[in-house]
Amino acid sequence: MKAYIFPGQGAQFSGMGLDLYENSPLAQELFESANDILGFNITDTMFEGSAEDLKQTKVTQPAIFLHSVILAKTLGESFQPDMVAGHSLGELSALVANGALTFEDGLKLVSQRATAMQKACEIQPSTMAAVLGLEDDIVEKICATTEGIVVAANYNCPGQLVISGEIDAINTACESLKEEGARRALVLPVGGAFHSPLMEPAREELAAAIENTTFNKPNCPIYQNVTANAVIDDAEIKTNLISQLTAPVRWTQSVQQMITDGATLFTEVGPGKVLQGLVKKINRASETASATLETNS
Repeated sequence: MKAYIFPGQGAQFSGMGLDLYENSPLAQELFESANDILGFNITDTMFEGSAEDLKQTKVTQPAIFLHSVILAKTLGESFQPDMVAGHSLGELSALVANGALTFEDGLKLVSQRATAMQKACEIQPSTMAAVLGLEDDIVEKICATTEGIVVAANYNCPGQLVISGEIDAINTACESLKEEGARRALVLPVGGAFHSPLMEPAREELAAAIENTTFNKPNCPIYQNVTANAVIDDAEIKTNLISQLTAPVRWTQSVQQMITDGATLFTEVGPGKVLQGLVKKINRASETASATLETNS
């Protein structure tokens, strides 16, 4: 069975999407439509902007979404997923790819999500840290016993977990994690504590936008970050999507469940190969690939 997976923030690079724009009339049309929907020329930043330009939250999230979704659309008939999943932001890309959301509605939600998250970051300084080389339960226990807000945020693969929370609490937790034997506990250069209770203002703002958006019955199940289970019911998809901003990304569990349910090939749709690397660390026997425009030539 074919699983298509969609990357999240951090996969952006200067020049992303330019090959699609230059080689596919459909991609060109969708990129131009995106400029109109967003009210600014995101294509200028994607194709010619610096790494620093691409780091702006209002650009990063729509840019990755556009690269993924437009690539999926250029695959045409060869894009036949049996299941989909996306890492954090990538969940919205996956929902457009499997027909639950239209391109326009998906892009609007991504833009609103980016703005809401940026605002939440400005309310309270916060951060995230990558923890390598410890069992999940040890990381969870240290988060639970550290003073202040610090939680497990991204279960990326066995031995790789990202924690999220208040700056002081993250720093304290990192010291405790190193004492427990973590190979690394490294504060990340991010704007705030994503997938933690500190994103509650963003969750509330995005909830209103999601409730006002029409979701269709998807063409195949999506394995959502919040539950790591296959979901096909549009109301349930909405509920999980709203919860996602303050809940952990259960990527390890999602991939394991997809394999249990029959996934044999994981194709990453969008910039980079980060998710393929994580899939291999979760299950070495799984086959992985990158989606390319040439698939449809």
